[in-house]
Amino acid sequence: MLSGMALEELLKEVRACTACAGLPLGPRPVLAAARSARILVVGQAPGTRVHETGVPWNDPSGDRLRSWMNVDRETFYDTRRIAIVPMGFCYPGRGKSGDLPPRPECAPLWHERILRELPHLELKILAGSYAQAHYLAGRVQRTLTETVRASEEYGEDTIPLPHPSPRNNLWLRKNPWFEERLVPRLQSRVRELLD
Repeated sequence: MLSGMALEELLKEVRACTACAGLPLGPRPVLAAARSARILVVGQAPGTRVHETGVPWNDPSGDRLRSWMNVDRETFYDTRRIAIVPMGFCYPGRGKSGDLPPRPECAPLWHERILRELPHLELKILAGSYAQAHYLAGRVQRTLTETVRASEEYGEDTIPLPHPSPRNNLWLRKNPWFEERLVPRLQSRVRELLD
C-alpha cells in the first residue's frame, strides 16, 4: 500500500495489544512511527515515566540519547523523520537490579510487520544489547562493548550504542572512545539524513 494507512492501522493494532496483560502496570504499548521516517531508534522497553506519559524516551535516558544524536525534542519526536520502536512496547516491571528485560513477545509479534511499513529507513540506531542481539543476529560480538566498538563493521545503515541510561555512567567513563569517536559519527549520519 502506497499510503500511510496500512501503518496507521497497524499502529492502532499494536497500541491495542494485550499480549502481556499480566504486567505489573498493565499493557500500554509505547512507540512512534510514520511511513516517511528515515531513522529508526530501537531501544529496550519503556520505563515507568514513559509508561505514565506514553511518550517514548521521555526520561533521562532519552535526554542523553538526543544529546548523542545532536537533535532537539521537536526533531526527535517528529515521526515523519524518526521512528521509535523498542524491543518491548510495554513497561516490563522491576527486577533486583533495575527494570526487567523487554518482554520476548513484542519483537516477534510486531517488528517485522512494522518495518515492512517503513520503506524509507536508512539508519537503525540500536540502543542496548537487546536491540543489537535482535537486529545484528549472528553478527554481535562477545560483549556489548565489543559490538559498539565494531560499529563501522555494520555499515552506514546500523549504529549500535550502549543504552543511554544513567546506570551506564561507569561504562561511559571506562570507554571514552565512545563519545570521542562514535558519537561524532552518529551525529554526522543523523544530520545527513535529517537535512
